[in-house]
Amino acid sequence: MSISEELREYLLQNGASDVGFFTCPDGAMEYGVSIAVRLSSEIIAEIDEAPTHTYFNHYRTVNAFIDRLLLQAGLFLQSRGYGYITVAASQSINKDGWNYSGRYSHKKGACLAGLGTVGKNSLFIHKDFGSLVRLGTVFTDCPLETGSELEYNLCGECDKCVKACPAGAITGKPYLPGVGRKEMFDPEKCSEYMKHAFQKIGRGAVCGICMRVCPLNKLPERKM
Repeated sequence: MSISEELREYLLQNGASDVGFFTCPDGAMEYGVSIAVRLSSEIIAEIDEAPTHTYFNHYRTVNAFIDRLLLQAGLFLQSRGYGYITVAASQSINKDGWNYSGRYSHKKGACLAGLGTVGKNSLFIHKDFGSLVRLGTVFTDCPLETGSELEYNLCGECDKCVKACPAGAITGKPYLPGVGRKEMFDPEKCSEYMKHAFQKIGRGAVCGICMRVCPLNKLPERKM
C-alpha cells in the first residue's frame, strides 16, 4: 500500500467523508491533501428562510472536526519524515484588509484533487454529496498520488440559489477555471446581510439558504 493509500484510509477511518491529493505550485508546499466532511442532510433540510440554531452549531462543530483531521493528517505525514502545514477549515486572513479569504482556497484544492467542482452559489459541489460538505487542506512535501480536475459544470441552467439568496449576492455566472469569486459571488453582501438578519442565531452568523435549495443535495422531505 502506498503512503497516499495509507493516508487516505487513515483519514476515512477517522471520520473524513472523502480525501483527495493534488499538486499546488502556488501553495506553501508542493503537494496538497484535500479533506471533505459531509454535513447532515437532515440539519440542512430544516433551513427555511433563515438558518437554524442547530445548523449554526453544526457548522462550527464540523469545522472543528476538520481542523482535528488536518492535524492528524499532518502528524501522520510527520511520523513518516515529511513536513506539513495545515490550512484551517474556516479562518479569514485579513492582513491586507477585510477580503473574506483564507490562506488558501479549499475549493481550489478540492477541485484540483478531482473531488468535485464549484457551483453557481460559489460553494464546492462534491461529486457525490452535492454542496453538503465542508473542506480542509494540508500542504506537504510528501510526493502523493494526485487526482485530476473534473471538467464539467453540474449546475446547468439551474438558478435556484440565485433566486433564493436573500442578500442578492449570487450573480448566476457559472464556474470555469480562472473565473474569480467576485464574478460569481459578492462575499461582502452575504456577510453584511447575515450580520443584520441572522445575528440572533449566533455570533459570526451563518446562512446556508443557497445550500438548502440546491437540487444536487437530494435532501429528505421536510417534516411538517
